[in-house]
Amino acid sequence: MISTKKCALFETHIKSLTFLHRGKVRDIYAVDDDKLLIVQTDRISAFDVILPNPVPGKGKLLTALSAFWFKQLSHIIPNHLTGIAPESIVAANEREQVLDRAFVIRKLKPLPVEAIVRGYIAGSGWKDYQHSGAVCGIPLPPGLKQAEKLPGGAIFTPSTKAAVGAHDENIALPEVERQLGQALTTRVKNKAVQLYTEAAEYAVQRGIIIADTKFEFGLDDAGELYLIDEVLTPDSSRFWPVNQYQTGISPPSYDKQFVRDWLEKQNWNKKPPVPVLPDEVIRQTVEKYWEALRLLTA
Repeated sequence: MISTKKCALFETHIKSLTFLHRGKVRDIYAVDDDKLLIVQTDRISAFDVILPNPVPGKGKLLTALSAFWFKQLSHIIPNHLTGIAPESIVAANEREQVLDRAFVIRKLKPLPVEAIVRGYIAGSGWKDYQHSGAVCGIPLPPGLKQAEKLPGGAIFTPSTKAAVGAHDENIALPEVERQLGQALTTRVKNKAVQLYTEAAEYAVQRGIIIADTKFEFGLDDAGELYLIDEVLTPDSSRFWPVNQYQTGISPPSYDKQFVRDWLEKQNWNKKPPVPVLPDEVIRQTVEKYWEALRLLTA
């Protein structure tokens, strides 16, 4: 079991490697010319803004769940993991910062779009459908209820990959093809839907509905496609408990929708400064993330 009792890690300070980038959750360092160290901190973001207080142990939970899915889905597509132990490449006094919360990965060229797959209609997809009867330009049957399973199967609804502080925006397939080319777009779409479908079938047997998720992909110098970043975590997915699922509402979740719902009730314009999360919200968030990990990997 992963302990979440120790002090939270809001950001890393690793001096033995070259610091490259601090994202919404991950800190990235250069290992050498073809490898990177990615550390999952305990930062949490919502509405594309980093919240001021971290969720203790969250980075370790994300790391454990991503590692599980990378292995579980490796027959579908290769991933960026190298298998090198992160604590072996940093100074002795820095090992605590990476233990159980980091990957040493291959350095690849990330694609400039996020591959979102939806099996159910929720979140921004539900809002889009209410307004236009479609999601990302994909027409859907009339009369669907909130949280309903899409009758035609999972759909690929890509979005832009925004910088920290900016907002991702849904984009139609022709725009992805303009950026990536038709052949690569088709590969990304097919792999993303295949990954989602297999994971969703696995998860539902263990009590979790994966309503939607976000994948990220990268290319090596030979043009080979890899699964990168994180995979099917509560940060990148919408997880619903099977035994509490119903349509017509936004179902209870194991993901950070709990945090979003609290923020929506605050007098906040979704720009910095961000409200500080109460201890109770943090505690319940940790419990939800841990329960998702336990159910999926037990």
